[in-house]
Amino acid sequence: MHRTHHCGELRIENKGQQVILSGWVQRVRNKGGLLWIDLRDRYGITQLLCEEGKTNEDILKTARKVGREFVLQAKGEVLERFSKNDKMATGDIEISLEELNILNAAKTPPFTIEDDTDGGEELRMQYRYLDLRRPAVREKLKLRHQLMQATRRFMDGAGFLEVETPVLIKSTPEGARDFVVPSRVHEGEFYALPQSPQTFKQLLMVSGFDKYFQIVKCFRDEDLRADRQPEFTQIDCEMSFVEQEDILTTFEEMVKYLFKEVKGIEIEDFERMTYDQAMKLYGSDKPDIRFGMPFVELNQYAQGKGFNVFDQSELVVGISVPGAAEYTRKQLDALTEYVKRPQIGAKGLVYVKCNEDGSYKSSVDKFYSQEDLKAWAEAAEAKAGDLLLVLSGAIDHTRKAMNELRLKMGSELGLRDRNVFKPLWVLDFPLLEWDEETKRFHAMHHPFTSPKLEDMEFIESDPGRIRANAYDMVINGVEIGGGSIRIHDKALQQKMFKALGFTEEEAQKQFGFLMEAFEYGAPPHGGIAFGFDRLCAMFGGSDSIRDYIAFPKNNAGRDVMIDSPATISPEQLKELHLSIK
Repeated sequence: MHRTHHCGELRIENKGQQVILSGWVQRVRNKGGLLWIDLRDRYGITQLLCEEGKTNEDILKTARKVGREFVLQAKGEVLERFSKNDKMATGDIEISLEELNILNAAKTPPFTIEDDTDGGEELRMQYRYLDLRRPAVREKLKLRHQLMQATRRFMDGAGFLEVETPVLIKSTPEGARDFVVPSRVHEGEFYALPQSPQTFKQLLMVSGFDKYFQIVKCFRDEDLRADRQPEFTQIDCEMSFVEQEDILTTFEEMVKYLFKEVKGIEIEDFERMTYDQAMKLYGSDKPDIRFGMPFVELNQYAQGKGFNVFDQSELVVGISVPGAAEYTRKQLDALTEYVKRPQIGAKGLVYVKCNEDGSYKSSVDKFYSQEDLKAWAEAAEAKAGDLLLVLSGAIDHTRKAMNELRLKMGSELGLRDRNVFKPLWVLDFPLLEWDEETKRFHAMHHPFTSPKLEDMEFIESDPGRIRANAYDMVINGVEIGGGSIRIHDKALQQKMFKALGFTEEEAQKQFGFLMEAFEYGAPPHGGIAFGFDRLCAMFGGSDSIRDYIAFPKNNAGRDVMIDSPATISPEQLKELHLSIK
């Protein structure tokens, strides 16, 4: 028997018991006549005691050999500690050693295995198996486990079947590059790793599985960032004989269940907003509604007064920042520099201070009277003590820039509390978006998204005007999930392919199997997929999803621990009918 208890288990009630513990050495403290070893496993830490004159001399010799991360087995009696430690769950007791075995020695680790480690991220990723020993990292993976189990409990209780779908599929256009896998048996042909199980879950609906879900790995070969990895996990879901409202209701309940089960938080009803409203009020299709500061369009108040910057702009838009009229010139200059950064790209920033005495102070005073500025403030519902910030330019560009400025102000004023959760459904997305580079329309979600039937009259004359039966779940400015009601009619799907610029031959080659399936009685269906890694990061109060993945890739898409991707041997290349130039 390697252990009778784990290292976080023993309490004062165990005093006098003979126990066996196994684990790793967190630290050794040698005070001459007294030596303490902190022994750690994934459950906690227990202090081991060696005392000259009381502890067997062979045990003392062994104890003096051990270093950090040695693997030990310790046997002894549970004693009440003389100096208790109320910061440890086991802080009332210690183990008086009667036997000590070194199960495995360890090299000195390249960083300390503690929450406040001295190792940088790249070093910790190189030795991820050591990083995973740190309690803070382990707690994140424990949270992931809890979310996964709670998800399965909810889905099972709601009548969903978990069905696995293939990992080696054919390449289909879904918005990102595929990872491809060469076939040894079929020369010159390739599998692709799925960006999502989209077509398979639709085929399951055709098969009569009316409620499907899967916690599934997906793969996209795209540029990385904090909330993106080349391989990631989705909660993938599909339902038959449903309309949009059925989907929204079901998955509102799922998310409420997860917050209640995992975080003990009651989530109120979800707000709803159309895509057009979100872009007009917040400049984003995933607005953070934990705080206000909606956009107000000021064209009618700001143009025609001789200020060319505004007069020549498609859009003049402002936000009212509560209580920020006291911002100094230095702070305002810093905001101006912020919006002029290349990532944001505004040409400048105009401000209006709403003074407590009812007057207004602006960076464009010479162009606008007090009455003009008062009209701006009233339009933005700015009160005395508030600060009005104004940007102008092309519509889309200016809204995106103002979105970044709004989020920055929310952060500066402490309005983006990680412990507050404000969920939102964004509805009625455009079905298609124009790509200037390829000079063709692309599906905003994917080619199987159903259009609003009342907009189908524009399918040939003005495809960009068609709205989709699509919806995103947004929490605190993060897109957590997205989905749509699907096209289940072959004729409508063919029209969609045509609008996307597919020839009949291209559509048949890539999606002929789905089109044929639709001819055998496809039910109305729809679904949603949640970014499981993002959900974990949100529940854990983190910005990066890497913290919640056991073995993540770095920003360059490399696994620096196993040094992957890597070259393969000439023999393997030959078997796969490949050559590297």
